[in-house]
Amino acid sequence: MLLNYIKIAWKVLLRHPFYTFITLFGISITLTVLMMITSFLDHLVGSHYPEQNRDKSLYIMNLFLEDSARTSQMGGPISYDFYKKYIETLKTPKRTSVSSMITSANSYINGKRIKVSTKYCDTNFWEITNYEFLEGKPFNQTNIANGDHVVVITDAMREQFFDSSSESVIGKMVEVDNEKYKVIGVVKAGPVTRILTFSDMFFPYNLPKSNYQRTGLQGTFVAIIEANSSSDFPDIKSEFENNVSKIPIPINIGNTKYTIIDTHAQTYTDTMLYGVFHQEIGNKFYIVVGLVLLMLMGLPAINLVNLNVSRILERASEIGVRKAFGAPTRTLAFQFIVENIFITFIGGAIALIITSVGIYLFNRSGLILYSDLTINLPVFGVSLLVCLVFGLLSGVAPAFRMAKMKVIDALKRQ
Repeated sequence: MLLNYIKIAWKVLLRHPFYTFITLFGISITLTVLMMITSFLDHLVGSHYPEQNRDKSLYIMNLFLEDSARTSQMGGPISYDFYKKYIETLKTPKRTSVSSMITSANSYINGKRIKVSTKYCDTNFWEITNYEFLEGKPFNQTNIANGDHVVVITDAMREQFFDSSSESVIGKMVEVDNEKYKVIGVVKAGPVTRILTFSDMFFPYNLPKSNYQRTGLQGTFVAIIEANSSSDFPDIKSEFENNVSKIPIPINIGNTKYTIIDTHAQTYTDTMLYGVFHQEIGNKFYIVVGLVLLMLMGLPAINLVNLNVSRILERASEIGVRKAFGAPTRTLAFQFIVENIFITFIGGAIALIITSVGIYLFNRSGLILYSDLTINLPVFGVSLLVCLVFGLLSGVAPAFRMAKMKVIDALKRQ
């Protein structure tokens, strides 16, 4: 019976190409927008290269100081000294890492000046992240202890600095800000949107230009805390807050006494939102985002209800004849719902094709450096669920309305 309903739906689609085009256009464009948004959000906050451990990591990026009246505030990244005293000493995590925020430096290639992104990090950075080494290896504790001028570069930098990509560049020298460094590793570049791990060049944290010896609570660094599992997050947060509570206050900076220290170990998404709003957002933000996405899906569905009513009205005589022969309302309604879901899934398939092409073109456009937007299995599953909900929203009301039509009224419409 279900197969027959699908065959009927296909014949109905072929009968009126204009209605079919309008219906499929509304469905496919809406789902394309939803899938593009979902893919972009997944690209921004999901666990992807080189942060595939993001789902079991906490981040400490911002530290705010406030006076007792909350009239003065200072905020920014943490210092290396703060990391050593209050983060590296945590006992609950699997490991912790510290790295600087992205900075810019100048380099010269054949007399031409170029700007490169630089980052200073410790050895645990390579354990927590999942950078793929195409050549060589990361720097180690010996390099750090000796103060070696070594650097790990990306494959993109390798292509810019050296003529032949087929020849190994390990051991060769690059000059950055008038300092020479020996290349000891080459990694596959990550997207620039992963701002806490992205860089063109990676240096040991203890080189002079990192300013790691700066005292005080604030500096230029960010910490990543890897847990054994996400279930350890509450314990890690509690232990970190306990460490912070031991910092002597007030903190005198200039003529201001700061008595409130506001910093948190948070998931990646919460860390980014906290840096924007300077407060913990909680679940309200996610509820608002969900409502916006629901509206994007619901409004076109409401518009399609009228189209579906018009399409089903043309089949009034069919409804009348079937009801005259004893077809129950439930059976007729189920048929129209199946037909509408079938049409919606066709629109969903078209949307998947359009989205795939759009993502491919976006990744190739260079609008986001090294972007790697994808339609992965979770996104595909969400899209299918959206298709189902979309079909139900736009099909249930007209289906039951027409299925309850009296036989005489249906036959009069013939």
